[in-house]
Amino acid sequence: MNKTVRIILVLVGIIALAFVLKYFKDANSKDIVDYKVEEPFYTSINTKAVATGKLNPEEEVELKPQISGIVDKIVVEEGDVVKKGDLIATIRVVPNEQSLVSAKSRIASSKLSFDNAKTLYNRNKALFEKGVISQQDFENSELSYNQAMETLAQAQNDYQIIKQGSVSGGSSANTNIVAQIQGTILEIPVREGDQVIQSNNFNAGTTIATIADMSKMIFEGKVDEAEVGKLKEGKEIKVVLGAIKDKEFPATLTFVAPKGIEENGAVQFTIKADVKIDTTTNIRAGYSANAEIDLEAKDSVLAIREALLQYNRITEKPFVEVLDGDNKFKKQNVELGISDGINVEIKEGVKEDDKIKVWNKASNDNNDEEDKKERRHD
Repeated sequence: MNKTVRIILVLVGIIALAFVLKYFKDANSKDIVDYKVEEPFYTSINTKAVATGKLNPEEEVELKPQISGIVDKIVVEEGDVVKKGDLIATIRVVPNEQSLVSAKSRIASSKLSFDNAKTLYNRNKALFEKGVISQQDFENSELSYNQAMETLAQAQNDYQIIKQGSVSGGSSANTNIVAQIQGTILEIPVREGDQVIQSNNFNAGTTIATIADMSKMIFEGKVDEAEVGKLKEGKEIKVVLGAIKDKEFPATLTFVAPKGIEENGAVQFTIKADVKIDTTTNIRAGYSANAEIDLEAKDSVLAIREALLQYNRITEKPFVEVLDGDNKFKKQNVELGISDGINVEIKEGVKEDDKIKVWNKASNDNNDEEDKKERRHD
């Protein structure tokens, strides 16, 4: 019995020893993780801001009628180039019946006053010539006569304007809409036969046509509040149009809004810039555009790829892992400068010959493990 127990114990010991030896063998046979490293380098970094917006004419005029009526004729088309004073359209006046009756009544009333003043004037003139009345009495009657004549003429003119749109009548009764500036017809929102309303203090009026000088274009866009503090009027920028690829247009910043507008949780500031357009480029109003604005630039600064940075979860301060010995890394806090989104300036923390760990190696190892599992299943 004792012999059997000893044999069992010996077999258990041999099996346990085999497991121990296998464990140490497997542990020692594991591959040492070899992380990739990169070194800091000297480069030039240029930080930019991008403002999205549109390209619009600097001078744009909406033509509106000064009297209500119906569009009788339109003599131009959208896209036509016109000069200042060119005829754009004509308006046929449709008189208001109530205004017309009121104007007729004023004429009749003014005619009665005029006839009475004329009679008194003729009578006093004869008496003055005979020396019956004084010169002052005669002059007073003459003044009343002239005033009555002027009032009658004004009432008659008002009637003609209400009825036909002008004093002379005839062919000039149509109100002429003429170009106020030299430029291109951008839009004609009305058609012949449409009714239009005059522009006054209570109504903006109907727009007959929109004219713009296409040789003077401006960029209107918006920038974030984090970047607006670095912008100054007079700064040179570049404008890129969405419709014209591989071409940049120089521009000069002329306006930075003093007040921001909140949009989607972010405060945006409006900016404007004069864009220099060459005569060979066909530009249209309303093109979408992006403005590239250089905010800060530094030459020959020590930098690393921004992808090498890590951040402390508590303090949120940046650090990198620097090689220290045989495949060992130590955390090294760094002070950052400007960044262009790819490279970032290092002010303090690392030197040019330091080897910095590519910290996303673990994600690559995970991908390798998944690939191995897929190969085993296959």
